[in-house]
Amino acid sequence: MDDVFGYSGKRVLVTGAASGMGAATVTALKQLGAVVIGVDRVEIPGPVDEAVTVDLLEEDSINEGLAQVTGTLDAVFSVAGLPGPPFTDLQVMIVNMVACRVLIEGLVDRMPKGSAIACVASAGGIGWESNIATFTPLFETEGFRAGVQWLEDHPEAWSWSGYAASKQALNVWVAQRSATLYPERGIRLNATNPGVTDTAMLPFFHEANGKDLVDAARGPTGRYSTAEEQAWPLIFLNSPLASYVSGTGLYTDGGFHGALLTGQVDFSHLLPAE
Repeated sequence: MDDVFGYSGKRVLVTGAASGMGAATVTALKQLGAVVIGVDRVEIPGPVDEAVTVDLLEEDSINEGLAQVTGTLDAVFSVAGLPGPPFTDLQVMIVNMVACRVLIEGLVDRMPKGSAIACVASAGGIGWESNIATFTPLFETEGFRAGVQWLEDHPEAWSWSGYAASKQALNVWVAQRSATLYPERGIRLNATNPGVTDTAMLPFFHEANGKDLVDAARGPTGRYSTAEEQAWPLIFLNSPLASYVSGTGLYTDGGFHGALLTGQVDFSHLLPAE
């Protein structure tokens, strides 16, 4: 495959590399000639050059994983996440936001000027702009334990939905941190906001929210996304082709966000049935 994205020989790291969007991202990056470090809590079946085992619910595991990553990194793809049940809302917040932030901050020292980071948030985090003040104090904490403690002390901020709250918080953090990360280090930071995607997480969303509600969020395309369709926007955001893109939350949701904001989606269909 022609390397139009400029990844040939570049060292990149992908979390959640064992399945779903992470695995699709790994495969595409290898096709582009990148050297890929895969991070997951389970064995990674895909074509990674290095595999690092990390449990994002455990601080010690995160620190051990960071110690195993040597050399420079040209791009980081933060794809790992939890969908909700059977995991608790607190566990979802820890993995999707606290651990995501801690891992990324632990990697920036080895990222040169011109490198980039892309996180996977979610279209389920729509409306994050109204909760900037709510989540900003979380980002004033330092480290894993302090972040978890803040969550435990402020359940009102996220217990209404661990998944949606974690994705709102991630969008807030990307918007805020990108404004300091680039001036400090020349590193771009962005996120994608995927719509409903056909991965191993999908049955969990069906069970937790009901298939009718999930289907209502498919957007004007009327179908689920594939993992590959989510991987390529991530790859673009971290490529030199997107060198002037930073601090954005790109909606990769089949048009759902635009249709909802312009009143072309019946919001009542997104609410749980009584």
